[in-house]
Amino acid sequence: MSAFRNRRPLALAAAWLATRALMLWLLAHDRLAPLGRGGVSREVRQLYFHWYGVLSQGTFPVGDRLWQYPPGAGPVLLAPGLLPGLTYFTAFVACTLAADAVIAAVLTRAGRRPGSSARGAWLWVLGLPLLLHIPLARYDVQVTALAVVSLLALARRPRVCGAFAAAGALVKVWPALALIGTPRGRSTREVWASAVVTAAALLAVLAAFFSGPFDFLRQQSGRGVQIESLGGTVLGFARHAGWPGTARYQYGAMEFVGPYTGAVAACSLALTVAAFALVLLWRVRARRWTTATPYDAALTAVLLFTVTSRVISPQYMVWLLGLCAVCLTARHTTQRPVAVLILAAAAVSSVVYPGMYGDVVRSTWTGCLLMLVRNGLLAAGAGVSFVRLWRSGLPAAATRRTVPAGRDRRTRTAAAGLRTRQ
Repeated sequence: MSAFRNRRPLALAAAWLATRALMLWLLAHDRLAPLGRGGVSREVRQLYFHWYGVLSQGTFPVGDRLWQYPPGAGPVLLAPGLLPGLTYFTAFVACTLAADAVIAAVLTRAGRRPGSSARGAWLWVLGLPLLLHIPLARYDVQVTALAVVSLLALARRPRVCGAFAAAGALVKVWPALALIGTPRGRSTREVWASAVVTAAALLAVLAAFFSGPFDFLRQQSGRGVQIESLGGTVLGFARHAGWPGTARYQYGAMEFVGPYTGAVAACSLALTVAAFALVLLWRVRARRWTTATPYDAALTAVLLFTVTSRVISPQYMVWLLGLCAVCLTARHTTQRPVAVLILAAAAVSSVVYPGMYGDVVRSTWTGCLLMLVRNGLLAAGAGVSFVRLWRSGLPAAATRRTVPAGRDRRTRTAAAGLRTRQ
């Protein structure tokens, strides 16, 4: 058994090398029609490179409607310039692969702890390629690395957990949700104090070296309903019922424009507020905490945020895969069924984009059905995730009361028989 455990990291490393080589091959051939006709890599080659030039001058892209990211995104986009002798695109992919390798390494290490599991590392290594080459051409892997390290540091180094969560939140807001499930008491106080201090320090540094760090708030507020969101799926089917709206590229994504889109966007925001109210209610009412609870709560919160958002870009699946992987490192996690649903949603997402994105833009029946399946899987995952998290936080006596009477009698009978045999 010990020999097998010693070989496991080698098997994970071999799988990581093989799958990432395949992802690199797909990225090198992304001009093929099924791989997006160059659209996947274009964001790095043109948009990120343009922002790199602006950021190099000591200013954020003020007034740019496509710049909708917190100020921490600036250093991430500048980082490829530190690698000498490489083009910006090649250096960006190298940085993404390095962050990917860090995630695989920390998950592997976490899986080797007593009472832990290697399933999380395997899910990350084999699950990320379901998104084809998209993760290599977006900086969501880097953000996910910060969130994963933050969660896995919680048990032993709470201050490190808070610092990494704060850094992630300044790059893309969602890593702040990783702290929603920290255990009550001293641990939570240490985590949040570290997060606040780190965020304040990083913001002060960014404000000192760059101008316009908060312009992204103005651009973010103008976003509409992306065609891949849950609301976008409703509007896609509405086009077949005579709704006169169309899809247009704006704010960095294909969004629906036309009557009632403002109302749909408002509904999405209201659902987001309601979802977070439920998560906060869980935190107030929860009475049981396990080593897996912070991981499970982080996945639930981010999944609810994703499902109710006005935008569900394909790269958002990277976040969910990373959090599912963290959950599966803990043997007591409640989120195993959710991980299966997320893996299925990731596989469908790669069919949606880049494979059949034209059908989604035109709202053909094929495109609408694909979005219904993908978003249906995410919505089902969000519901299952929250219910299982809620039940895991109930006191043991309350959990027993939720078991049907017949099943409870069978359990007592089996226990009595076991005692008799003993």
